[in-house]
Amino acid sequence: MKHGPMFICAVLAVAGTFLAGSAVSADKKDKQAAMDPKMEEMMKKCEEAGTPGAAHKALEALVGNWQTEAKCWMPGSDTPNVSKGNEKSDWILGGRYVQGEFKGEFMGKPFHGIGTTGYDNVKQKYTSVWVDDMSTAMFVSEGTADSSGKVFTFEGSASCPMTGEKEKAMKHIIRIISKDKHIFEMHDPSLGEKSKTMEIVYTRK
Repeated sequence: MKHGPMFICAVLAVAGTFLAGSAVSADKKDKQAAMDPKMEEMMKKCEEAGTPGAAHKALEALVGNWQTEAKCWMPGSDTPNVSKGNEKSDWILGGRYVQGEFKGEFMGKPFHGIGTTGYDNVKQKYTSVWVDDMSTAMFVSEGTADSSGKVFTFEGSASCPMTGEKEKAMKHIIRIISKDKHIFEMHDPSLGEKSKTMEIVYTRK
């Protein structure tokens, strides 16, 4: 089982307290006391790394109730499949992530997906995880924002049922047009100049 950095820091703090209480000699207690400032500094770094900042606030434009229009280009076709949908997105876990729940259709069938987007203060990169009810693969990606803070570019990989690839490279871009509109693009880098396979326009309700 994997544990997050705050859990590890908490374990270290408890371990430090236990060692201090169980020391039997004055010398050991003195050495433990000398370590306390280092432990305090570690805890401070953990707290800073777990605190949302300006990079998180840049995702505020994604929060809300949205009407969507999606265009999907299948391989070999220049005519996209067009569908409508809805998404509700909100902050979770104290402003650390924006989570959106999408409901629409794909190829004439109901489609339900959940995406979570955040910013990793340690890596200094945006992060994204997407799951839906038409796949068993999680699409995990990392990205950056441009200088305007309105265009986010993510790269990652997931297994592809159409090609059988276990690690197919993919890219998606989020373009903030205004507080009431943003555009999501999915790209397949292997397709070259015609890499865009999906475009979803989000309009605030």
